[in-house]
Amino acid sequence: MKRTNEMSEKIGQYSRRAFLTSFGLGVPALLLNGCSPSAPNTTRRSQKIQLVYQDWQTEWFPPLVKEMLDIFHEQQPHIRVYYTPEVDAEQTLLDDFKSGTAPDVFAGCCTFFPIWAQSGFTLDLSSYVEADLDNETINDWNPAQYKAFFLEDGSQYGLPKYHGALALYYNKDLFDRYRVDYPNDTWNHDDYFDAMKRLTHDQDGDGQTDIWGSMLDVSWDRIQVHVNGWGGHLVDPSDRTRCAMDSAEGVAALEWLRARMRDDQVMASFLDVNNLTTRRAFIEQKVAMVEDGSWSLRDILDEAKFRFGVAPFPSGPAKRVTLATTDGWGIFAETPHPEAAWTLLKFLTSQTYGRAMAKQSFLQPARASLVEDWINFIRDAYPQQAKDVQLSAFADGHVKGYAVTAEIFEQMAEAKQISYEAWDAILTLGKEAVEPRIQTVCEQIHALGG
Repeated sequence: MKRTNEMSEKIGQYSRRAFLTSFGLGVPALLLNGCSPSAPNTTRRSQKIQLVYQDWQTEWFPPLVKEMLDIFHEQQPHIRVYYTPEVDAEQTLLDDFKSGTAPDVFAGCCTFFPIWAQSGFTLDLSSYVEADLDNETINDWNPAQYKAFFLEDGSQYGLPKYHGALALYYNKDLFDRYRVDYPNDTWNHDDYFDAMKRLTHDQDGDGQTDIWGSMLDVSWDRIQVHVNGWGGHLVDPSDRTRCAMDSAEGVAALEWLRARMRDDQVMASFLDVNNLTTRRAFIEQKVAMVEDGSWSLRDILDEAKFRFGVAPFPSGPAKRVTLATTDGWGIFAETPHPEAAWTLLKFLTSQTYGRAMAKQSFLQPARASLVEDWINFIRDAYPQQAKDVQLSAFADGHVKGYAVTAEIFEQMAEAKQISYEAWDAILTLGKEAVEPRIQTVCEQIHALGG
């Protein structure tokens, strides 16, 4: 199947729909139907609605898609779906939207999914949802995550794909070595800081830190959960054109992070760990704890050479908060087949598809009704490594209602760039103080206008 990987790379050099069109919709089906393309049956094709579905290119995903689309094609014989892997979705798909060559149905996430919607590239799903989805289905999703797929004007641009949740991973071997109590659901940020100090060490005596207490990803929603825990916001909840991170709460949260990274040096920056990802820094035992999500669980189970645990995210001075990612699916606003695309979208968000993703790669299901199945899949596959891991910590925010999603400005693309430049200067490089730079950030965002 080496040729499949080469074809995936080739597809990435073109717009998805243009590539499919130029090859008569035959070549990308390699990803679904084996390595030898067959001549297209033009008679059968003319009788079917053809859709292009774009999603992850991760190694495990194409075989799962093939299995799931076989089921879909059997249920919906009048629709033929051609899967194509995404390559740098944030930018490449944006280019495809602008040129009108985007796939009919696609996966989106994080801050770039709402940016696509704000630009008018996504179909408003509200009428389809109202006509076709019952309350039992909608209530099975995390309310915070589901609500995140709406714009200010009430239009709905997506439905949940999976529920990535942030928690605190910890290295039990290091905790035991330095006689630190394991984290639990009573921990606040004071407990967290105390443990960081006790777990930060220069092991070889060369005057350089070898193990840091913890680490976070300096990115939008990972910063936001700390600001929310202090009772603040990045975006004014009553006005998405207004910046709120210069409030007393927002400044205090950012100062707490800056002090841990720069003054106390108990929380690693990316520069400290040679730009390792958070999960890789944890796996390589550069950090004793890490703020990371359920999406990293399989890699950690596979690669960690130590005992580890998972605890709910520590509560802030104001409240306990954790992240619910906004991974979802949407429909291209210019699709020629919106009804068929909606039929596919319903299948993608079904229990069948959610259970398959949970089993194949341990993606935490978007549906609460599948969480127990997900936990059982993990324990069955890793009976020893997962035996004492509190997997329910990932679902705690969903079940208890303290999960939040990314706060989105109306001018998100520009606001995100302004904020990231400031956070890098303050946290990663340690070159600027929090309050004056964040005041400047908010002034710059306000100057963007509504």
